[in-house]
Amino acid sequence: MPNPPSAIVTLLTQADARKRTLNLNYSGALTPQETFQLLQVDAKAILIDVRTEAELALVGRVPMAQHVEWATYPGMVANPNFADELVHTLGSKPKDTTIIFMCRTGGRSHNAANVANSLGYTNVYNMLEGFEGEANAQKQRTCINGWRFANLPWTH
Repeated sequence: MPNPPSAIVTLLTQADARKRTLNLNYSGALTPQETFQLLQVDAKAILIDVRTEAELALVGRVPMAQHVEWATYPGMVANPNFADELVHTLGSKPKDTTIIFMCRTGGRSHNAANVANSLGYTNVYNMLEGFEGEANAQKQRTCINGWRFANLPWTH
């Protein structure tokens, strides 16, 4: 993208700093708020939710997200077709398309970002905190951080 708007540059600079801090193989990491901001200013950016169909149905979904399961429910069995399904979902989009992965808390989306990077996608990001965020002392989610905690758009 030639001369991206300053808002995009700022967000991606923060993500790149986290890349160095966290020693990531892909482009960087964004918070849920930064992810939402980036999706607002970069119409070509894509958010891919890698949670299970059951999680989407029971916990909620982000309306603007595409979906490719990292693992399946029950049993959280790894999706052996993840890479092929990701490539199919991205279709003919250029390899430098901004792709942001999200999951429940940021673990599966980290793995998905690594796979996308290995497939040659060059602007790959993990959304830290995930949809539900960290669990509190009572093992409850959506109370500390995450997409829902930030009151960003979601539906059931």
